[in-house]
Amino acid sequence: MEQLDPQVIDAAQGLWYRIRLFIDTLLIPSRIYQLPAIVGLLLLSWLLARVMSPRLTSWLRGRENWPKWRLRLGLLIDQRLTLIFFVLLSWTVVLVMQQITFPFRSQVIALAATIATAWGVISFLARIITNRFLRRIVTWVAWIWVTLHLLLLTDPFAEFLDSVALSVGDFRLSLLTVLKALAITGLMLAGARALSRLITGRLAKNEDISPTMRVLTAKLLQVVLFSLAVVVGLKAVGFDLTGLAVFSGAVGVGLGFGLQKVVSNLVSGVIILLDKSVKPGDVISLGDTFGWIEELGARYVSVVTRDGKEYLIPNEDLVTGQVVNWSHTNDFVRLDLNFGASYDDDPHQVSEIAIAAAVTVDRVLSHRRPVCWITGFGENSVDYVLRFWIRDASTGLTNVRGQVFLALWDAFKENGISIPFPQREVRVMNDTFIIQKGETLPDTQDIGAKTVTDD
Repeated sequence: MEQLDPQVIDAAQGLWYRIRLFIDTLLIPSRIYQLPAIVGLLLLSWLLARVMSPRLTSWLRGRENWPKWRLRLGLLIDQRLTLIFFVLLSWTVVLVMQQITFPFRSQVIALAATIATAWGVISFLARIITNRFLRRIVTWVAWIWVTLHLLLLTDPFAEFLDSVALSVGDFRLSLLTVLKALAITGLMLAGARALSRLITGRLAKNEDISPTMRVLTAKLLQVVLFSLAVVVGLKAVGFDLTGLAVFSGAVGVGLGFGLQKVVSNLVSGVIILLDKSVKPGDVISLGDTFGWIEELGARYVSVVTRDGKEYLIPNEDLVTGQVVNWSHTNDFVRLDLNFGASYDDDPHQVSEIAIAAAVTVDRVLSHRRPVCWITGFGENSVDYVLRFWIRDASTGLTNVRGQVFLALWDAFKENGISIPFPQREVRVMNDTFIIQKGETLPDTQDIGAKTVTDD
């Protein structure tokens, strides 16, 4: 059976010795009676929380007009009522005992109150972390560390963690080093993320920089800040990063072959940002997808349609495919409406009425006057096309077409302009002739004496 490392055994024995020493100090007759007092304070705090929690919840429900951060703070207080009551009661007992007796007779209660206070402060400060899983990990790690620190067990516990190590040649990786690396790198990444958000918010408000350059600058800034955070975090705990050069090169080659599409989308994203072909807010059409660009990502472009769907289109498709950008150089968009009028109506009057009707729609631009032209003489009507301009394509095209059609309908009804529709005549030879459902007949067919008009 393989024996344990003597260094690990010595560190474990030292940690156990300090724990036993702390336990022995608690069992001194002048302090042991404080332990039941702490248990009693915990029980009393729990009972008070059970009584006050429903009342606090009912009171918060009546404050619906409060800002969300106040309601969340009230909910957090409700969830931590037992801890809050224990802190208040414990410090009250400590202050009273220090006035009527010797200070050492309340040292254990004061220690418990200090630990509980630290836990409460950590619980409230950890709320700034939005990710629930990460917040829970940070909270538990902070609770453990502050407890060990207040119990004077930090140094022996650190020695024990440092003794648990993996050695390969001159390289030694201990559990303490790994934990330090995770903690420092996590703090550096959190700082880099906060700084990136701050600078990105400032860039978004700068109107002197184009939208694509804002996005590109923000992405490059994020890459630089996060890379520096990782490097500085690892160097701070003594990691030798020179040995990672060969490994990172091999990983880069493997990524180049195995993740070609991903790399292609990343490069395409940089190209899109540099050539300014599309930018946030542009209205585009790609295949059957029509909408406006919500966000330019590193791997995809987010396009939101009028029905609320959000399409994540790979950057490569926008670089290699045909994209209709309705607002590339400007916001003006021309729309065409085809309609027909009777041969009995004056074409000049029809065109004027159609133009006047289109201008009455709010979204149709009046300074770019609509036009109406004859496109042909059809079998049933004179065919026209009405062309008008808008500059808010992001609010939809079908709705403005519908509004113009309604305006045409009202104007034609008011001025007596008729909109013809095709008609067919069927002549039946006798009463026994039956037209089968779905049977196709010519527009006019002589079959008998009866005439049926199909509208």
